[in-house]
Amino acid sequence: MSKVMFSVTYFALSEKGIIVMKNFKVLSKNRIVFIYTNHPMTSQPQTSQMHNVSSLEVGYFDDGKLDDDGQIKRTGTWQCASAHIITAVVGSGVLSLSWCFAQLGWLPGIITFLFFCVISLFTSILLSDSYRSPDPVSGTRNCTYMEAVKATLGMHQFKLCVVAQLGVLIGISIGYTTTTAISMAAILKSICYHEHGHDANCHYKNNLFMISFGVIEIIISQVPNFHKLSPLSVIAAIMSFMYSSIGIGLSIAKIAANGPGKTSLTGIPIGNGFTGMDKMWRILSAIGDIAFAFSFSFVLIEIQDTLKSSPPENKSMKKATTVGILASSMFYSMCGVLGYAAFGNDAPGNFLTGFGFFDPFWLVALANLCVVIHLLGAYQVIAQPVFGFMEERSRKRWPESKVMNKYYTFGGLEFSLFRVIGRTTYVIVMTIIAMIFPFFNDFVGLLGACTFWPLSVYFPIQMYISQAKIARLSHTWIMMQLISLTCFIVSLVAAAGSTRGLVTSLAIFKPFQSVS
Repeated sequence: MSKVMFSVTYFALSEKGIIVMKNFKVLSKNRIVFIYTNHPMTSQPQTSQMHNVSSLEVGYFDDGKLDDDGQIKRTGTWQCASAHIITAVVGSGVLSLSWCFAQLGWLPGIITFLFFCVISLFTSILLSDSYRSPDPVSGTRNCTYMEAVKATLGMHQFKLCVVAQLGVLIGISIGYTTTTAISMAAILKSICYHEHGHDANCHYKNNLFMISFGVIEIIISQVPNFHKLSPLSVIAAIMSFMYSSIGIGLSIAKIAANGPGKTSLTGIPIGNGFTGMDKMWRILSAIGDIAFAFSFSFVLIEIQDTLKSSPPENKSMKKATTVGILASSMFYSMCGVLGYAAFGNDAPGNFLTGFGFFDPFWLVALANLCVVIHLLGAYQVIAQPVFGFMEERSRKRWPESKVMNKYYTFGGLEFSLFRVIGRTTYVIVMTIIAMIFPFFNDFVGLLGACTFWPLSVYFPIQMYISQAKIARLSHTWIMMQLISLTCFIVSLVAAAGSTRGLVTSLAIFKPFQSVS
């Protein structure tokens, strides 16, 4: 290839974003030298090189196609963001809320539910102003939760955020693998019970289901980022509404056929071998489950980064957050309240996989299929921040690596070897851990209890105080700190309850022996 000097402005488009090229020489097929003549410190031309650019698309530069950070213009709407939020919020745990109400009773259950709903909505709205800093409308973009913490609160808080966010995201990935396997097994069990009777010995090992889930996730994980996940999130959100609606419908049918179950204001009464200590631990565990159900703030900044800049991202995100949380809370409350009314104090841990219902068997199987499809999408919403962190850190450490920077195209999807290897390895490791530790959901409950306060309450409140420049010891400052302190105490209490469940599971621990 001949050496050619271009005098017009071009841009190169790759997975790394937009690289503006004022003047450059093409030295070979895979190598370009950039010559910058507007260096601020000297009038002498400055040169730099970029290798492995054969997969770049080169075209004329157009400001209208870029956002203010040089990235391809974002096109997401608040409706798409709402779908992402619902996918992240409404997990299969919604079907265990009737059990939580059975432990707490009507009055404490409703109060606890409303408390977490209001706190989550409040702190999520605060967090939407931290996407840009220092100004929430015109400031510099923070594309991830970690970047927002680093830009607003400094490096020390950033390190704490990294540990908390990656810990809970990795934990949820493993928990979703286990939960999906249980729902897959429940589909076969519903058919088995229908064919052989409700007392039949219908049990299946979960390992094959976990492997199947892992294989599917390896393929889906090659989707580059959140921007490409909107269709999957919409499907997952629809699935979550479907299985929640089926659970609600089955509860109503059970109440209509058999009358309401035995309930009370304070939950399961003490007696008949159920001690006061047992009740206390179950109450703490139920609080932890509800807290974890509302722990999703750690992906909100990444979701907000998909929104177009007009109207302002924080305005659109507040609308998306309000719609997403209120819609999710409506289904949460209906599943919890109607499930408790249907089963009373005997409510199972999950009235789909726990077989509170047997018939119609096809409807139970359909509901569990919806759970599986939903978790396929929810896994990606949770894993994308981990992938982004891993790949960004690796690019900075090995900027010249061909494995990192050389991209290939297959089926219209552009990918690098590192993305394929890294993301595949991540899914495989998560799947193996889920197979080794079948009780990992108990650990996820502990992880969620420990991270609810820092990620969903502490960091959003502290970032808002810093950006809004709220005076120390002012009425607003004191109110914010009291909210944070209250949630910190609740997190400690929930962690204590989850710890006991973890210890109990360890006592009967058998690796690779998960059976549904």
